[in-house]
Amino acid sequence: MRTVISASRRTDLVAFFPDRLAAAFREKRVRVLGPRGRTAEVGLDPRDVHTVVLWSKDFGNLLRDAAGLKGLVLAYDQLYFHFTITGLGGTPLEPGTPPPAEALAGLTALVSLAGRPERVSLRFDPIVFWRDGGGVRSNLDSFPAVAEAAAACGVRDIRTSFAQWYPKARRRAASRGFGFIDPPEAEKRDRAAALAAEAGRRGLALWACAQPFLAGVEGVRLSACIDGGLLGQLHPAREPASRRRDPSQRPGCLCTESRDIGSYAQLCPHGCVYCYANPAA
Repeated sequence: MRTVISASRRTDLVAFFPDRLAAAFREKRVRVLGPRGRTAEVGLDPRDVHTVVLWSKDFGNLLRDAAGLKGLVLAYDQLYFHFTITGLGGTPLEPGTPPPAEALAGLTALVSLAGRPERVSLRFDPIVFWRDGGGVRSNLDSFPAVAEAAAACGVRDIRTSFAQWYPKARRRAASRGFGFIDPPEAEKRDRAAALAAEAGRRGLALWACAQPFLAGVEGVRLSACIDGGLLGQLHPAREPASRRRDPSQRPGCLCTESRDIGSYAQLCPHGCVYCYANPAA
């Protein structure tokens, strides 16, 4: 089977490294530094690639064809986009991310580039809670606007998760004086059910990313964000992709096999306080 390429879970290649990403597609190969310091060459010849999955909080470089990127990715049979909009862009929680209205303005063009709205998933991810004065705030109030924009463009999938405060994220939060709150799982399940109902009213499906404790919550489905079965159904020739679970992913992740061409060494300037990928505090 041909390979599914992921670009990238590890850093925002589209937003901050378009030249390197374009060079990789132009050369039809790339040398990747993996999480454990090992390097490997990944082939990118369109004849060998089933789907290119692009992840970003800002697809502006792609839509503007920076470094010829748009022309290069259009050589591949299928593009699938994970577009993250949390409603926190431009705030101290995501200082390097575009404000939500600015980000959403590019959604229609992204759907057009994908060729069909089923090839675009909006990620309201993660959900964050924090102390503000004597009260508690979250980004949940931003969800209706994101859901409305998705529905208006024909996008039907919303993926979400509750922030997981890994040690590096806890250190980063402490260094910024950010008082995050990690609610108990029972509260998260209640919140997820309410979010699913909100999505359902707009004809949207809500998927939970790598959070098996949300299994059984009404309206919530557990997500394989890279889903070989779905990519095969959406492929222009309905060519199948691997449905084997990707063993390199964290527990709870249901994604199928892909090759990620990003590196944690490519430090992401979004500066998100909750980020588990960026090694810099």
